[in-house]
Amino acid sequence: MSEEILINVTPPETRVALIENGSVQELMIERSRRRGLVGNIYKGLASRVLPGMQAAFIDIGLERAAFLHASDIISSNGDNPGQSIDEQLREGQGIIVQVVKDPLGTKGARLTTNLSIPSRYLVYMPSLKSAGVSQRILNEEERQRLRDLLNRPEGERIAQNGGFIARTAAEGATEEALSSDIEYLSRLWQSVQERIASAQPPSLIHEDLPLALRALRDLIGPQVEKVRIDSRSTWSRLNAFAEQFMPEMAEKIEYYPGERPIFDLYGVEDEIQKALERKVELKSGGHLVIDQTEAMTTIDVNTGAFVGHRNLEETIFKTNLEAAQSICRQLRLRNLGGIIIIDFIDMEDEEHKRQVLRALEKCLSHDHARTHVSEVSSLGLVQMTRKRTRESLGHVLCVPCSCCGGKGSMKSVQTTCYEIFRELLRESRQFEMEQLLVLASQEVIDCLLDEESDHLAELEQFIGKPIKLQAEPLYSQEQFDIVPV
Repeated sequence: MSEEILINVTPPETRVALIENGSVQELMIERSRRRGLVGNIYKGLASRVLPGMQAAFIDIGLERAAFLHASDIISSNGDNPGQSIDEQLREGQGIIVQVVKDPLGTKGARLTTNLSIPSRYLVYMPSLKSAGVSQRILNEEERQRLRDLLNRPEGERIAQNGGFIARTAAEGATEEALSSDIEYLSRLWQSVQERIASAQPPSLIHEDLPLALRALRDLIGPQVEKVRIDSRSTWSRLNAFAEQFMPEMAEKIEYYPGERPIFDLYGVEDEIQKALERKVELKSGGHLVIDQTEAMTTIDVNTGAFVGHRNLEETIFKTNLEAAQSICRQLRLRNLGGIIIIDFIDMEDEEHKRQVLRALEKCLSHDHARTHVSEVSSLGLVQMTRKRTRESLGHVLCVPCSCCGGKGSMKSVQTTCYEIFRELLRESRQFEMEQLLVLASQEVIDCLLDEESDHLAELEQFIGKPIKLQAEPLYSQEQFDIVPV
């Protein structure tokens, strides 16, 4: 698998696209006015402690208080004894926390006291008592080699009161590269401790790298052929970062000077627009329908125009196999997280069900986010979860519709007309007036004067008062006002 990383930089926004075999697989967007908070370490202040929820709200200097659950509080000796929240924290107490989830919708940031600071190959964790190795490294010999390197000699390789975890990128890394990372993380943790000692809550102690550098640290690997950046200043920063922390990758970093925007060149802009749509077309003629709600994301698979060549079961099987691959790409592309329910087309053959589920799991193995897939439920639904740390692409780029308020539908013109009739009748009985003025959108006024004119005349005769109509160009189809005159 060949990969390329594209980085588009403008003063208000940085965008990163991961291209696999010529297809856009992941998109990350960070805006200068609204940078992500995941990885940031704060000295916070407990503003509310709620034993009934076993949680606390922590003031870390943001607009909304952040959320800390009792299970995310690690004691000084590095474990979680399962104590009640009011036994571990009191209101007004200062506490060192790290953001693990950005604020999402109306929810504040999610916090933990189990701090972790990543580098290229390692993650330093003050609460860790021994070295660890990423579960994605499957080769047992390599896992043992990394453990030996991190534990030998123990006094030099394990920082005081903490330990290191080898990341997936550490597979095959030399002893010198790991030693360099250990030294860097030890120095960084020392500076963090010094800021913790002097800072007053609420205050920011440590901020994670900006998106361009974070992408270089987390995404680049042996399979990445090129990293292309369209900003010369960012290219210089990435080069300096690579020469210090990953010299073997420095030659892969290129400055893109072309006049044509780099995202246009690779078709990324078109993919962004498609990723905001509800419907996803499949090559076979089938399609997916993706609906994102606050509680979960649902994905419905349909055969659409695909009629197959053999029989119905074979048609369904092929559509579901193609859908499994497309779903994995859409989850990464749209950065969908939390609970995800997939409604594959019903299959009778148990072997077909197993193959579709295996295809889904195989595709998800390339995902950088942690995922878990359950078995097919009794209703034929596949339930899965995907770790959510940052807002989805739709939430970053879009806001709820000003007309429908994010519902995705509006009351029909006829519905609004009948609501107006009921309100006219109500107001005529409540107030003394000579006539009533109806303010509504042009579409509603046209309907009242045309299709509903007979009903309007009957109502006018029934209440015994004239009704005047006035179109308001700024009103939506649902809005109206009745003004007694």
